[in-house]
Amino acid sequence: METSSKKVIYAALAGNTLIAITKFIAATITGSSAMMSEGIHSLVDTGNQGLLLYGLKRAKQPADEQFPFGYGKEIYFWSFVVALLIFALGAGISIYEGVHHIFHPEPIKNVLINYIVLGLAMFFEGIALFFALKEFKKTKGNRSFIGAIRGGKDPTLFVVLFEDSAAMLGLMVAFIGVWLTQVTGVLYFDGIASVIIGLILAGVAIWLAYETKGLLIGESARNEVVSGIRKLVSDYEEIESVNEVLTMHMGPEYILVNISVDYSNDIPVGRAEVLSAELNKAIKQQFPRVRRVFIDARSLT
Repeated sequence: METSSKKVIYAALAGNTLIAITKFIAATITGSSAMMSEGIHSLVDTGNQGLLLYGLKRAKQPADEQFPFGYGKEIYFWSFVVALLIFALGAGISIYEGVHHIFHPEPIKNVLINYIVLGLAMFFEGIALFFALKEFKKTKGNRSFIGAIRGGKDPTLFVVLFEDSAAMLGLMVAFIGVWLTQVTGVLYFDGIASVIIGLILAGVAIWLAYETKGLLIGESARNEVVSGIRKLVSDYEEIESVNEVLTMHMGPEYILVNISVDYSNDIPVGRAEVLSAELNKAIKQQFPRVRRVFIDARSLT
């Protein structure tokens, strides 16, 4: 899973670096506000991919005395930071740039350059989006697109997917803005396009922040994992009832499990200890992402 995440991030990082450079060159030559906003957008995305890679590296640190369950949630924190940066830098600067050009419009020079750069940007962004969609579909399974995002525990995949989708939409808006400005001669269209790009980024940032907030606080494992653990434990004859199955994702590949059970009244204490060890092993074998299992036995003789 981590390899897939890194593959997606590296593809997006390479694409956005090339795109940002070409967009800024084009914006400088043509004076297009929409193109400048797109350059800022790609630059922010490039920085975001760097933060996600840093988060993945931090999350791999082994557990220590201060963080006994490891650093897996680092990736959730840095994904949340990415959402804030998209909102503050990407959306904020794009809207400011657009409003500035609406009040102080300037003609676009060398329009052909804008079209060439936008076409190249769509090509590079399309490749990055293809990789992101390909890896996302592997984790999606039979769930719907929205359901997979809501239930996803690896934010790096859907953060990059959201970024690339917003980038493609922003490129189309920039293209329309430049084209309308050229055809109509109304200079306001370029600034309006920049504002729309900023609003798109703001919407994406808010959605990303909402999705990563739950992971950062501590989301449970997917329903099928929780119900699967409950069934596995219930199948043991020595267990009379399973009271609670509490789970928490400490990282995309790390699930913490706490189970409350009632053992049969006639079970020997020695067997109870062996049974707890058997349950621990069986749960981890059936659900590889489960790393820690705590069993609370409520009824022992």
